[in-house]
Amino acid sequence: MGFFEAIWKSIVLGTVQGLTEFLPVSSSGHLTLLQRVLGYNIGEGGMMFVNVLLHFGTLVAVIAAFWRDILALFKKPFKTLLMLIVATIPAGVVGVLFNDKIEAIFNPDTNPAWLCWLAVFFATTAMILLITEIVSKNRKKERALGWGNSVAMGVVQAAALFPGISRSGSTIAAGVVSGAKKEEVAKFSFLMSIPVILGSVAVELWHVVRPAEGVSFALSAPEIVGMAVGVVFAAVSGFFAIKVMLKVIGKGNYKWFSFYLVILSLTCFWINVLGIL
Repeated sequence: MGFFEAIWKSIVLGTVQGLTEFLPVSSSGHLTLLQRVLGYNIGEGGMMFVNVLLHFGTLVAVIAAFWRDILALFKKPFKTLLMLIVATIPAGVVGVLFNDKIEAIFNPDTNPAWLCWLAVFFATTAMILLITEIVSKNRKKERALGWGNSVAMGVVQAAALFPGISRSGSTIAAGVVSGAKKEEVAKFSFLMSIPVILGSVAVELWHVVRPAEGVSFALSAPEIVGMAVGVVFAAVSGFFAIKVMLKVIGKGNYKWFSFYLVILSLTCFWINVLGIL
């Protein structure tokens, strides 16, 4: 892969990652599909490393947007910090136990039906968002975010390990449907992304240092430069997406994201049927 190709493809991937990490449309689902469309592949083990780096870019975005709230986590009585820790546990457990199986389901080289699964999960997210809008529009009272809300958000975050299930969309949906204040749900959802991304980065770096038997990859100079550019674009577009999403959550207007995901789901289905990818 030459420098120009590596850079423009990384810009596309980074921008899409940043936008879709915080907009409720599933960043992992978009990256899985887009990498296949662009023909971006640096070998076994390498693509997961690329994805983790792009997620690191969005981590920078959420820290930049919520640094005051992050500092407030470490002030007494530490309730929000404790809720955040508990909410992270389900995704951590599911990731450790089933991550390899999830990757296998969405590996185009080993599972010919990967696009069908992606279509199903995009459609699932669309349905979740539509239900969330209906509940949000009709709810008269909201209460402060509490343990019940945070646990519910943590449980559904584990489901978002499947590409196509939006992490931000599902966690926000769980918080809103369980009756918490939309503004508090939004901040908590974005803060929840920090330990998940940090955990995935740590695990992937460990795999780089101690790769599994038979798994190895080497990065060329263009790919290294491209990834660095991609991380920057992921951070910038992620910061923009956070600002947009905070306004969307305040208004409770999710139907356009739901409509987009339905179209995307149907597109994935027909691409699979026609054998285009």
